[in-house]
Amino acid sequence: MKTGSWLLLLYGLPTKRNAERVSLWRKLKKFGAVQLKSSAYVLPDNPVNYERFQWLSKQIQDAGGGATLIRVAQIEGMPDERIVQMFMEARAEEYKELVAAGREVLIRSKKGKSQTLAGELEKLQRRFDEIREVDYFKSPSAHDAHMLLQQIGERLAPKDAAAGPPKLDAARFKGKIWLTRPRPGIDRAASAWLIQKFIDPKARFIFGAQPAKRGGTLPFDMLDAEFSHRGDDCTFETLVKRFGITDRAVSQMAEMVHDADLEDGKFRRGECIGINAVLSGWARTGMSDAELLAKGVECFEGLYESLRK
Repeated sequence: MKTGSWLLLLYGLPTKRNAERVSLWRKLKKFGAVQLKSSAYVLPDNPVNYERFQWLSKQIQDAGGGATLIRVAQIEGMPDERIVQMFMEARAEEYKELVAAGREVLIRSKKGKSQTLAGELEKLQRRFDEIREVDYFKSPSAHDAHMLLQQIGERLAPKDAAAGPPKLDAARFKGKIWLTRPRPGIDRAASAWLIQKFIDPKARFIFGAQPAKRGGTLPFDMLDAEFSHRGDDCTFETLVKRFGITDRAVSQMAEMVHDADLEDGKFRRGECIGINAVLSGWARTGMSDAELLAKGVECFEGLYESLRK
C-alpha cells in the first residue's frame, strides 16, 4: 500500500511535566497518531496533520521540552506496510470499543432500561465520526460499527404498521454475482451458504468495500445494501425473511447466527460461537477471501445436516 511520505514527531518533556505529558498523549490519540517509540509518533503526511504536529511541537516547547518534526519518505527498519498495519490495528480497536458500547445500548433498550436512546445514539455517532476522521487507511471495521449505528437508528424510527417489505421470488435471483466485504465472518459465511442453498444455487461471490464500483452485483452484509442488517436482524435473518424461507433447520440456524454475530443473547443459542471463533482464526492466516468463505459455507452445510436429523 503506497502512502507517499510520513510525518515523524520526536519530543522530550521534563520529568515533572506529568500534566503536559497526559495532555499531549490525549491529543496524539485524538489525531490518530501511532507510537513508534516512547517519544516518537507518526502520521501520514498531509497539510492537516503537518499543522497538527506543528501545533503540538509549539506546546511541547512552551512546556520546557524539545520537539523535532521530520518529513520522511520511509523509516529505517519499518516498512510502509507495517506502519499502515499499525494504523489499521489502532482504528480497528477503537471501532471494536464503539461496537461494544453500541451493543450495550441495544441491550438496555430491549430491556426497557434506556429512556434516552436518541442521546446515546448521538454520542455513539459523534465518536464514530471522530474515528472516521483519523481512519487514514479505511479500516473494514468501520462497516460493522456503521451498521450497528443504523440498527440503533432504526429503533428510533416510527414503527410501520405493515408486516414488512414484500417477499421476494428466488427465481429472479438465479446466476447472480453477489458482493460482500473481504475477510468474511460468521454472518457473511452463513448468508453465502443460505444464498447457495435456497436462493441462487449458481451464485458467484466476489469481495470489495464499495458496491458502487461493482455495478451489476448484489451486495450483502454491506452498508446500505438491501440484504444487510435490518432492525434487530442480522443479514442471515434478513435473507430468510425476504425470501420467505420456512425450513425448520434454517430457523434454528438463524437464531444461532444472530447470537454469534450480534452478541446480544437474544435467543440464548451458543452453537455458532465456535464456528465464529474458527472463522476468526482462519481469517488471520494467509487464506484468501474465497477460501475463507468456502470453508465457512462447508461449516454451515454440516450444521444444517445435523439439525435436519
